[in-house]
Amino acid sequence: METFKAYPKAFSHIGITVPDIHAAVQFYTEVMGWYLIMPPSVVTEETDSAIGVMCIDVFGKGWGHFEIAHLSTSDGIGIEMFSFPKGTKEAPAFSPFNTGLFHFCIQDPDIEGLVEKIVAHGGKQRMPIRSYYPDEKPYRMCYVEDPFGIVFEVYSHSYELTYSSGAYTK
Repeated sequence: METFKAYPKAFSHIGITVPDIHAAVQFYTEVMGWYLIMPPSVVTEETDSAIGVMCIDVFGKGWGHFEIAHLSTSDGIGIEMFSFPKGTKEAPAFSPFNTGLFHFCIQDPDIEGLVEKIVAHGGKQRMPIRSYYPDEKPYRMCYVEDPFGIVFEVYSHSYELTYSSGAYTK
């Protein structure tokens, strides 16, 4: 019996819940330079539109309404932002050891400049900028937080370049 390896699927988008969608859109467009492809809009719990029905399928009943915006990175990855009037307005505890989404990562060759800009716009630098291959290759990384407490990582180089040389072997 012949087996076929699955073709690698492309990454489409990530959804992020934020406490203030207008502040989050401003942060991510100004600091990351992401394109705003759909400004904040209100979605209402109803069954007369496809989006209303889809959201009831996903969130169940009783959510009432929320705001949503769509952004895009330079390589076409979508960032879908949600802001719900109900629910907790603070970031969840940082729990990388638990099952679930741990972080996302963005890439900028000027990692120092981006980390400084994140901090200047109300975010936090969670660690020093570190090198995967000190004195050999310029691949660097740093964990940061946006002003809303969402943890993400910044790489200086692409994912495949960083790991193709065996970042953990020595």
